[in-house]
Amino acid sequence: MKRGSRPELLWGFGLNSIEAGKIEDSLGPGFYLRNFSERALPGEKELKNQEKPAATWIPQRVWDLLPESRRVEYRNLDSTQRILIQEDKDNVDLEKVLEEGFLAVVSTPLTSSKVQDALFRAKEISGLYGDLYRMTEEIILERELLSRKTEQLIFLNTVLSNATERLEVSDILAQAGEDLKMLLPVLSVQGAFWNVLEGGKDIETEIFLSQGLLPEVQSEWIDFMIENVKTLSKAEVFGYNVSEVGIVGENRMAYSPSAGRVLALPLAARGDKFGCLVILCDSKVRLAKDQVSTLNAAVNHLSLALSNALMFSKIRTRADRDGLTRVFNRRSFDERLVEEFKRHQRLNTDLSLLMVDLDFFKNINDTYGHMAGDMVLERVARLFECTFRSTDFIARYGGEEFVILLPHTTEDNAGMLAEKIRKIIAETTMTYNDKSFSVTASIGVTSIRPGSLDKDNEIISKADEALYEAKRQGRNRVVVTPAKPQLRII
Repeated sequence: MKRGSRPELLWGFGLNSIEAGKIEDSLGPGFYLRNFSERALPGEKELKNQEKPAATWIPQRVWDLLPESRRVEYRNLDSTQRILIQEDKDNVDLEKVLEEGFLAVVSTPLTSSKVQDALFRAKEISGLYGDLYRMTEEIILERELLSRKTEQLIFLNTVLSNATERLEVSDILAQAGEDLKMLLPVLSVQGAFWNVLEGGKDIETEIFLSQGLLPEVQSEWIDFMIENVKTLSKAEVFGYNVSEVGIVGENRMAYSPSAGRVLALPLAARGDKFGCLVILCDSKVRLAKDQVSTLNAAVNHLSLALSNALMFSKIRTRADRDGLTRVFNRRSFDERLVEEFKRHQRLNTDLSLLMVDLDFFKNINDTYGHMAGDMVLERVARLFECTFRSTDFIARYGGEEFVILLPHTTEDNAGMLAEKIRKIIAETTMTYNDKSFSVTASIGVTSIRPGSLDKDNEIISKADEALYEAKRQGRNRVVVTPAKPQLRII
């Protein structure tokens, strides 16, 4: 029988001519029998061939002569059903036959009905095995998909939980950098956020960068961030401020944008874009479809957490800072003074205080209007921020009065700083409605030396006394705490 349209293959193991002839005569056109001689039974080559027989016909005499190692190889043909040809049907040990893995036993002499019945059973069992195999494959696939979805949910739950536990933007970004490593080979996670200014054409940007960046690397990232902010916001960047991302675990090496592949992902909340998350990955990373889906879901979670953190920061700023000058308010100063005083006592360090009052401020309001007075207060606050250190604490104490707390600063150094800012204020030209004028300031300076027994409120009283003395001496001057208390006449 020639093989035309790929009929199903059957093997015969050492069948004699009568057995082979009867089996071939009983087969339909959909089968092809390949009979191997007893001396050349299927070996390694045939067993490794991709096409396996649907069934094998094996006489008992041939099977008994096979070594156990060869029997094991034939038993391992899982997709092949084995049919035993038994010459003496009275000596059939069915239990042994089943143990040997045979599907059926056919006794001689062979007839068409016996052959067809055994073959029908073989096909039925093969079909059942095929169905079970396909079902198993489907179950394995479903389990794999379920496992991936479970891992995705665990990952997203971790990202969301860690993000919502934090209220600081820098802390959220730092933790996101650690969490996203479960999904990608992340080198750093940074971010940029913007506020639209009045008029809607320009924006102010807050950029959060990794700690420890070299100046040139930081410049690269700032340029990169600003370009992405412009693209996403479709507005011009009027100004920006740079903050540092917090650290989780050990401080790691900071990378430049060219160190890997950069993913700049927009952040949106309540339908409006407010920033972008910038992820630096290994340059060889390639994202699969499910990874992209998971990453987008994670960014959505982070968007909500970052939006809430930015809102919290704005609310806290309004509570801690003066609405007009944007420096700290008196309540914040009172709290900080207690903290710095405790630190002074604990570390036995110097602590100084400047109390600044703008001279004849009422005349500015009366002459140029209260809007001009507000402009002067705001301008002076900016002069303070440009002059003093980031560790110094600037606050509006009330009206036209400011206080500057100077940790680790001696009285002499505080006096020199006070004189420096006094000159800066006096030499600054104020302009309002095309009218130019100048202002001056009187400054009182006091200090608490290491080992002092003064209380925290005494430093305020001494600074106030020094300020009163500066005004009494004619204003526009600096006075350090007088040696003796002065009688104050109101």
